[in-house]
Amino acid sequence: MAPIDRRQQVIHAAAQSFAMFGYKATTMDQVAKIANVGKGTIYTFFTNKEQLFDQILVEVIQEMKNIAHREVRQESAFFDNLFRVLDSLLEFRRDHDLLVKLSQELKDFGTLQAKEGLDKVEKVISDFLSKELEKARDSGEIRDCDPQVVAFMMIRLYIALTSDWNKQHEPLSKEEIKNYFRLFLMEGIAAVM
Repeated sequence: MAPIDRRQQVIHAAAQSFAMFGYKATTMDQVAKIANVGKGTIYTFFTNKEQLFDQILVEVIQEMKNIAHREVRQESAFFDNLFRVLDSLLEFRRDHDLLVKLSQELKDFGTLQAKEGLDKVEKVISDFLSKELEKARDSGEIRDCDPQVVAFMMIRLYIALTSDWNKQHEPLSKEEIKNYFRLFLMEGIAAVM
């Protein structure tokens, strides 16, 4: 029988707790209960809730980076890669309630740790997009632009279509989200004269 990795057990339980209750309402007692370990076991690996939360964010960010790198094919056009990455990240987001819960907590309570966590995730995504946009610009696939500004706008559009829209409307399908990305970023909305 394989030995139990208590550290991983604690991280998994904490991720569940943060996703269910948010940062503010998660306690080390809850994490211990979900992990089925004593509270002292948690403290052998993490000095406090902040450190545990940071570790979970590191893992979420790494998973997102892995998804993006896995989906980008050097021989493919920029927008083909963008849509593949977008599809995979939409699947990832659907299966990971932590990011949704942090967004909700930030909106409802303004929790600093939720904001900082989401900012870290956004920075990683923005840096990745900026590099890909720079490559596409340099190869002539897209017009001359500031990759950081376009990356920022892409993230805002993504958030608007996957989260903000849902507050007052029926959620958009993956295909509809991709179509709006195509419309706004690839084709533009100006009618051809």
